[in-house]
Amino acid sequence: MNVIGHRGASGALTENTPEAFALADRMGADGVELDVRLATDGNGGTRLVVFHDPLPASRIELDALPSFDDVLDACGERMLINVEIKNSAGDGGHDPTMAVVAPTVAAMRRRGDSWAGRWLFSSFDLDTMNHCRLVAPDLPTALLVGDCTDEAIAAAVASGHVAVHPWVGSLTSECVDACHAAGLSVNTYTCNDPARLRELVTMGVDGVCSDVPDVALAATGRIGGPDLSPSWGTRA
Repeated sequence: MNVIGHRGASGALTENTPEAFALADRMGADGVELDVRLATDGNGGTRLVVFHDPLPASRIELDALPSFDDVLDACGERMLINVEIKNSAGDGGHDPTMAVVAPTVAAMRRRGDSWAGRWLFSSFDLDTMNHCRLVAPDLPTALLVGDCTDEAIAAAVASGHVAVHPWVGSLTSECVDACHAAGLSVNTYTCNDPARLRELVTMGVDGVCSDVPDVALAATGRIGGPDLSPSWGTRA
């Protein structure tokens, strides 16, 4: 089971900062999850920032947010990177033009072939994930859900996504089995409890987001150092 640092090693350092992602790498996390938004740059243009909540209105606060490129620089040479696109009403507004997608893909492309296989898109908004598939059909995509229902599984399969990312509190062995039977990987969020982490391994979960990747690695018997070649292990 992949251990994914939720917004980096956010249990130890400020979430979604270069420092938190660098620490997750040093801890041996297989990968990280981060949140991307499109913000104004104060000069009539836009820039990609890594931030979970709705964007602040203050120019000073906006300018202080880490850029997508700065965060990627901190992710090192081996970790998997789950890029969550924040683009739904519940995340602080939905942009039907999907303006955040193209520049995000372009920034990822600039990293070159050595980063191939490290990427995974996700979003709670199905339309956004479908648009990602149109813009970059070679990059794997996943549907974030609160509850892993039959309808969510069917929607992910019908749209060509490779994984479902359910909330850990709703996750059952039956859900994991149903996803795997449909050819979908299961990467769950967010678990910090050692006993539950061990249950997830037994259930066959493919990946888990954790605020404390060091705790998750220890709880699941991953003491021998990082896997130097982690993989998303997509089933589709």
